[in-house]
Amino acid sequence: MAIGVKALPISFVAHFLAIVGVILVLIWTINFRGGLAWESTNKNLIFNLHPVLMLIGLIIIGGEAIISYKSLPLKKPQKKLIHLILHAIALVLGIIGIYTAFKFHNESNIANLYSLHSWLGIGVIVLYGIQWLYGFVVFFYPGGSPAIRSESVPWHVLFGIFVYVLAVGTAATGYLEKLTFLETNGVAKYGTEAFLVNFTALVTILYGTFVILTILSQSPPPEDEYSYSAI
Repeated sequence: MAIGVKALPISFVAHFLAIVGVILVLIWTINFRGGLAWESTNKNLIFNLHPVLMLIGLIIIGGEAIISYKSLPLKKPQKKLIHLILHAIALVLGIIGIYTAFKFHNESNIANLYSLHSWLGIGVIVLYGIQWLYGFVVFFYPGGSPAIRSESVPWHVLFGIFVYVLAVGTAATGYLEKLTFLETNGVAKYGTEAFLVNFTALVTILYGTFVILTILSQSPPPEDEYSYSAI
């Protein structure tokens, strides 16, 4: 199913939202939360890497991987390669981002995996990895037979949409969880930082929405013979 709108104009809105999201999360973590660090006596600086890497990685670069396949006026082998590489980068940044959360918890003597956000996060990264590996083996190398690729496409699309939507939802729960902790420890509920975090979450959700809209939009020519999905 496709809506009567070209993918390229929708992608421009998504790109704009991606830039806004990156700016907002960097303002939050650097200006309000003190900065970013891999090693520090202030363990909060280590945690700050987590929202930055997860947003830029799984949400934005992962979304750009979807958008690139749907909106670029290239042949499918070229779009497939770009799509595959961007998803690989997103996956690596996502893994590092999750590691920083564990690193922060372990160095701060905080329990791991006790919240819904953390459970969803582990589930997303595992499913994302499975999706990427399956796409690589079936659609890229060594590549499945035409029959296997044809049968896999709808399931690959459906599973990809599910994982991406779940990733956006998990990010939203992460903003909520962190802001709740901050407000419990003195951040004003109607202060600048609280509004900034909430707006960053809204931009993240809007970006994810426009990524999904690209899946439903019309691809530009040219198109190749064999089918490969947008996820």
